[in-house]
This record gives sequence, C-alpha cells and structure tokens, in this order.
Amino acid sequence: MDIAAIAALAPVIPVLTVERVADAVPLARALVRGGLPALEITLRTPAALEAMAAIAAEVEGAVVGAGTVLEPGQVDKIVAAGARFAVSPGFSPAVGRVIRDVGLPFLPGIQTVSESLAVAEQGWRVQKFFPADVAGGPGWLKAVAAPLAGLRFCPTGGVGPDTAPAYLALANVVCVGGSWVAPRDAIASKNWLQVERLAAAAAALKRS
Repeated sequence: MDIAAIAALAPVIPVLTVERVADAVPLARALVRGGLPALEITLRTPAALEAMAAIAAEVEGAVVGAGTVLEPGQVDKIVAAGARFAVSPGFSPAVGRVIRDVGLPFLPGIQTVSESLAVAEQGWRVQKFFPADVAGGPGWLKAVAAPLAGLRFCPTGGVGPDTAPAYLALANVVCVGGSWVAPRDAIASKNWLQVERLAAAAAALKRS
C-alpha cells in the first residue's frame, strides 16, 4: 500500500507512545478490533522499536508505522522492526532520500504553504499538518484547499473526538491522527475494552 491507501484505511490513525513492550500487542489488538488498523508508534521511548516488531509479528490486520522519524539512521531500524510506513513531524530532505531509497510509504509533516509546496515537489502529496490545533486548524485547511488543490492532509496535534469531525468534513483531509483513542490511564490499567470502544467510536466518524 502507498501512503494514500494507508491513510484511507480508517478516519483516525492512532498516535501511540508505548512505554512497555508488554502493552504493545494487546493495545494494537484492541485498536484493530475497534476498526483502526493503521497504527503509528512514535519513536519517543526505548520500547518503541521492540513494540513495533511485536505488533508486526503478532497482530493480524495491523498496519504498523513509525512516528517521530527525525534522522536518516532511524529508517533502517524501523524497516527491520516491520514498519510499513513512516511519519515525521516535519520534513528533512535527508530522511526523505533514505525513505525513498527503501520504498517506504511516508507522511511528512508541514505547517506552512511554502513547506507544503516544497514537500509536494519531492513527490509527497499526502502530508501531515502538524501541530494542527495551533497552526490554524480547520480554517487553515479550508484556506489552502483551492491553492493547494490536489494535496491531501492528515491533521495531527491537539486533535480529539470533539474536533476531529470538523477536520474530517473537509475534502482535503484524508484522516486525522490522534492519541485520544489510547488514553494513558486505560493502558496503565490494561483496560483494553475501553480502548476498543474508543477506537470503534473513532472508526465510525464520517469523512467528506
């Protein structure tokens, strides 16, 4: 699958910061059961790569990706861990070159029109709008819909169940990214049923 197909799998891509490897598989299973198969594991913890590998090996239906990809040296590691896509909060040409070389679907981050154009020139026409809530929210996306026709966005950063519908109602939004479907307290208490229910509610959100 390319990044457009991955983004189209569900209205929400969970953004997951996994602290304990033991939580990775049950967390992923709950999210997939709820209808959210594309999972972004952020590279913010020592457990991230091992968690990614466990999900890739053990969770049927999961499309696991790596988030917070900042350096070229991380790319081989996430591919070895089973990542099927990569996400970055911004865009580094060096990271982009390595990702292109290995053929990994990529969701690069942008915040301005100039950044969006620069990323599109490199061939990535599905982009992460980050941090969406403080960078203009749905209003920014509405304003750029005509001048950036043909580009599609995944708003992430401050998006929650109350704001996600406004983003998903826009024609240039393919999905949103968010962490609300996997609350820290639910993970700490291993309340996988709560995670599954939150995922099901997110999967039921309507897109334009």
